[in-house]
Amino acid sequence: MAQFFIGRPIFAWVVAIFIMLAGIIALPQLPIAQYPNVAPPQVTINAVYPGASPEDMYQSVTRPIEEEMNGVEGAMYFESTSDSSGSVTVTVTFEPGTESSQAANDVQNAVRRVEARLPQIVTQQGIQVQEAGSGFLMMVGLVSTDGALDVVGLGDYLSRNVLGEIRRVEGVGRAQLFASQRAMRVWVDPDKMSSLNLSTQDVTAAIQSQNAQVTAGRIGAQPNPVAQQVSATVLVSGQLSTPEEFGSIVLRANPDGSSVRLRDVARIEVGAESYNFATRIDGKPAAALAVQLSPSGNALATSEGVRHRMEELAEFFPPGVEYVIPYDTSPFVEVSIEKVLHTLIEAIGLVFIVMFVFLQNFRYTLIPTLVVPVALLGTVGVMLITGFSINVLTMFAMVLAIGILVDDAIVVVENVERIMAEEGLSPKDATRKAMKQITGAIIGITLVLAAVFVPMAFFPGAVGVIYQQFSITMVVSILISGFLALSLTPALCATFLKPIKPGHHEKKGPFGWFNRGLKSTTNGYSRGVGWLVNRAGRFMVVYLALLVGLGWGYLQLPSDFLPNEDQGFVIVDMQAPTDASSNRAREISNQVEDIFRQETAVESMIVVNGFSFSGAGDNAGLAFITFKDWSERDASNSAQAIAGRANGALFGLKDAISFALSPPAIQGLGTSNGFAFRLQDRGGLGQAALLAGSDQLMAAASQSPVLVGLRVEGMPAAAQVSLVIDREKANTLGVSFAAINATISSNLGSSYANDFPNAGRMQRVTVQADQDQRMQVEDLLKLNVANSSGSMVPLSSFATAEWQRGSSQVVGYNGYPSVRIGGAAAPGYSSGDAIAEMERLVGELPNGFGYEWTGQSLEEIQSGSQAPILVGLIIIFVFLLLAALYESWSIPLSVMLVVPLGVLGSVIAVSLRDMPNDVYFKVGLITIIGLSAKNAILIIEFAKDLRAQGMPLLQATIEASKLRFRPILMTSLAFTLGVVPLAIATGASAASQNAIGTAVMGGMISATVLSVLFVPIFFVFVMRIFGDRKKQEKPKTDDSTAVAAPAE
Repeated sequence: MAQFFIGRPIFAWVVAIFIMLAGIIALPQLPIAQYPNVAPPQVTINAVYPGASPEDMYQSVTRPIEEEMNGVEGAMYFESTSDSSGSVTVTVTFEPGTESSQAANDVQNAVRRVEARLPQIVTQQGIQVQEAGSGFLMMVGLVSTDGALDVVGLGDYLSRNVLGEIRRVEGVGRAQLFASQRAMRVWVDPDKMSSLNLSTQDVTAAIQSQNAQVTAGRIGAQPNPVAQQVSATVLVSGQLSTPEEFGSIVLRANPDGSSVRLRDVARIEVGAESYNFATRIDGKPAAALAVQLSPSGNALATSEGVRHRMEELAEFFPPGVEYVIPYDTSPFVEVSIEKVLHTLIEAIGLVFIVMFVFLQNFRYTLIPTLVVPVALLGTVGVMLITGFSINVLTMFAMVLAIGILVDDAIVVVENVERIMAEEGLSPKDATRKAMKQITGAIIGITLVLAAVFVPMAFFPGAVGVIYQQFSITMVVSILISGFLALSLTPALCATFLKPIKPGHHEKKGPFGWFNRGLKSTTNGYSRGVGWLVNRAGRFMVVYLALLVGLGWGYLQLPSDFLPNEDQGFVIVDMQAPTDASSNRAREISNQVEDIFRQETAVESMIVVNGFSFSGAGDNAGLAFITFKDWSERDASNSAQAIAGRANGALFGLKDAISFALSPPAIQGLGTSNGFAFRLQDRGGLGQAALLAGSDQLMAAASQSPVLVGLRVEGMPAAAQVSLVIDREKANTLGVSFAAINATISSNLGSSYANDFPNAGRMQRVTVQADQDQRMQVEDLLKLNVANSSGSMVPLSSFATAEWQRGSSQVVGYNGYPSVRIGGAAAPGYSSGDAIAEMERLVGELPNGFGYEWTGQSLEEIQSGSQAPILVGLIIIFVFLLLAALYESWSIPLSVMLVVPLGVLGSVIAVSLRDMPNDVYFKVGLITIIGLSAKNAILIIEFAKDLRAQGMPLLQATIEASKLRFRPILMTSLAFTLGVVPLAIATGASAASQNAIGTAVMGGMISATVLSVLFVPIFFVFVMRIFGDRKKQEKPKTDDSTAVAAPAE
């Protein structure tokens, strides 16, 4: 193929231009993301059971739903929360690669099957099934600058005019409202109703009958007489719309003509449908909504779409209303990609400098440089076909590929230059001869490097998605590079290079010093190789010692999943005492805001009271603290540093448990960084025993030096009022249990009556006891229940109330009652150490307890256990490919023996920088396997050819090592310097860049330094053991395959 393109250079250019055009067309069409779609698809089920206890909700609502989830195809695990706010949430997580819409349909069908078993009030309120990720992409808030709208008005406007619009933005999976729309609130007075012998059921029934849309029909409708000339719709004013109209509802008509109206027993107003949330943005009351990304959504495009839609909607806002976006994760994605792009450009510049120093000619340097954009653009074109995005992984692959891309071109150019200098041939003739010598090596290197990355594409799970996009990007760039090395590069060498004049290497000045130093080094290396190969057996013992050291060092590396990046914000989870009111919780959140106001790097804050990742409730709260741009902050103001200082102050808050948490490395794999542990009741021990076991585990874990930031991610036990009903006495008084439940839930919880028209929308009518009638236990006992004869019977006549502590939340995981426990590894320890420590501690609990990992921790465990299999598969894959390529079992062994030497450098480098064995280290490790093999192939390929010409084994090995020393040094130095920007990167995504850059850089240094010494030893040692079968072959005299000795 190379000979064809040497004779047709224009054809080679046309092919290269077509490749570049494909990339240029594809580039603007590629989406931009931080990571590929790594997070497993999730489907959430939301239900509401007003007034029910967590245990009642779990037994009557959650458990039936969980039982149906066990049969949903593709479900990996599911988790449920039933809390004291009356809400039930079940989140089903599916295997990566599952079609999210199909998963949602399967869950919806399962919910339909179970609906008949659920309480009627739950189905009446509606059960929502939605597909969405677990993390918030961004939050949008409305504030009133002039105070014309209160938070209820802001919430109603947000619900009416913004929520639906945001939900229709492409990429939005779910929009959660942290505010409330308006509702007609009927605040009943139980004392007045009791005196008039009325119950809340009477009130609800009257509203339902008198606030109804009546369909009266038409005058003159068909069939009608022939003479009928008029047809008209009859309108009956059935629905009410104002508090005054609702106040006129007749509850009872007396015999004397008087009546009891709703306003006689209730205060009626247009208020909020729910008072569960209170939101502040930078200290100002606000209404907000949180946007979750759909499983197939793109973060940057969705964020931009939301911002654009808000700009459009803002034109119609009422006077004094403004929107703010206090929290957005997309800037980190954008800056991360920008940083890696800068790294890519820096890598190209450094590689160019290295090539110019070695080749010392602009033309020679330009040829490999031209290959880079052609190969990268060709890779971009394939990325569009495969549905990939421009993300951190594909960009990392391109940065690492730069060194590989120029490697093949450097090998060609260097060999052409050497032949022209030593034999005086013309560029075209030298290129033809050079390509006959090195075509086999180029094909071998290309196939081996591609084979290294192919098995990565079949790795399962979320990590498999990471590996897949990285590996396929690498494979495509490698194959394109190999093709260009056999097409465009030789065509350019034959037409672009000029004949070399005598004394080409005898330059003066810095280049002269460099050339003389390199020549001296090469000669010294050649003599050193001669000394080493004559003592091959002894140095194989040294090699074995290095293997032992490698094994020990690898085992000492702490394990981890992904680096903890500074994403530009932290999340604060707040919990007031479990029996605290919303007012007390708000005081605590004010203190949290004060703590972060002291940090000059804070840009904005949004605080939501009544909600947290641990669950909803009056005592819960959640804050998102966004920091200034990375360029405006130094290391002392990194997200981790600020969180550390804040946690010191947060721990000192009285009567509060608050943590500043880093977000997860990948959105959708949990709610925060650190481990996610689930303690389960596998033995039916009961909720009390489960909580006791959790307390025991937390007490032991708090004493461990390995763990920090321990917390129960849920609502702890709270003060409760237990109503003990004497059923026999209630039956004697003619009071049904259904009437008791209805009375209590309507007064203390709320009762949905029906809807009313308000400003063009239908909104709810809700019945509930007025606030001063439900503040004390006595208010509960004085409630009156209608008996079978219509008389009112007070609860105190057949029931008593007792204070106790009980669960404010019941959590389930895979169908077992569970406790969510979160935490992180202490400084100096890795997440793998934390996982092992938690597993050790849970083993000390009594029988009946089990545990499972979830989210990021589960992925870490699965990827860690499968990584050795992947590495072993890659080594086998490469070995078999080399065996097929060289029709030999011994030559592949010589090549593969060098792999541990590269791995050794990676292990040493990450150890010196206190880095763990994480996903990026494994990616770097696999890259080093291919690069180590490449250097070995360059030497062994030439040694094999020299042996085929009849040269003795030791002489052939020494000569091949000397011939390939310069290109190995040049390509390795170019690759090493190409990854330096990754290893020393700062700012956004710096931790990820440092991790992969350090592993690859360290591995490349050792692979170069040690391989040039040990590859000759391996070749000689293996050839002697397996027999040197070629030594009797007749030397080849064909000039086209002869390898000229270098000029001394």
